[in-house]
Amino acid sequence: MNTINIQIPSLLENIRIVESFIDNAKDKYDLDDDIYGNIMIAVIESVNNAIVHGNSADKEKNVDLSLFLDEEQIRFIIKDEGNGFNISDLPDPTAPENLERTGGRGIFLMKHLADEVSFKNDGQKVELTFYLN
Repeated sequence: MNTINIQIPSLLENIRIVESFIDNAKDKYDLDDDIYGNIMIAVIESVNNAIVHGNSADKEKNVDLSLFLDEEQIRFIIKDEGNGFNISDLPDPTAPENLERTGGRGIFLMKHLADEVSFKNDGQKVELTFYLN
């Protein structure tokens, strides 16, 4: 199994580091363009949520990003230092009253782009799994 880990301070400008991390993984592991696009959007949404919601954009707090790859899947684990959240309390972004909102679609996108999404430690840890075959 291949594993890569990075840690970034909770600043939105550090999203570019995550983009480079994913670009490097695409090149290193020769990922298909379709899965690469899904990974890029889902992981960026998750890291963005970790920075903004989990760590309240506190640059003293970090976001950990790990990649695990084997023959069948690539898995990303995103961890923040926040207080977590209750996944069942999130509003449905597809409900008519929420369609005009500018936020609230990150987890929706993650669930539709990744093959598996799981929230652990009260939402402080998100696992995104993408099947390679």
